Amino acid sequence: MADKPSKNEEEYFAKRDADLLRQQRASAHQAAAEAERRSHRMKCPKCGYDLITGAWHGIQLDQCTHCHGLWLDAAEAERLVAHPEPGFIARVFQTVLRGVGGEKGLDP
Repeated sequence: MADKPSKNEEEYFAKRDADLLRQQRASAHQAAAEAERRSHRMKCPKCGYDLITGAWHGIQLDQCTHCHGLWLDAAEAERLVAHPEPGFIARVFQTVLRGVGGEKGLDP
């Protein structure tokens, strides 16, 4: 028997190596994407500083510690808009602005 690998063996190992390389690249890409996602968790989309979370009448509001931007998740925004009390959104923003000015902002 010859020591030289057959064409079928070469194809098999080439395919296996290509599959392993593809899996390694996919795993590395997934790990990089996860690290990127974690690095942006609770960071201001505008300036990148930390966000603090506060509750106001059961609605979670995220506010930037630097630019004082106010951020809502989709469900929170829907709850805010759908609130039955008239002028509720204006009251939320007045409270937030008082918090930016140094007074107590969000309810504990």
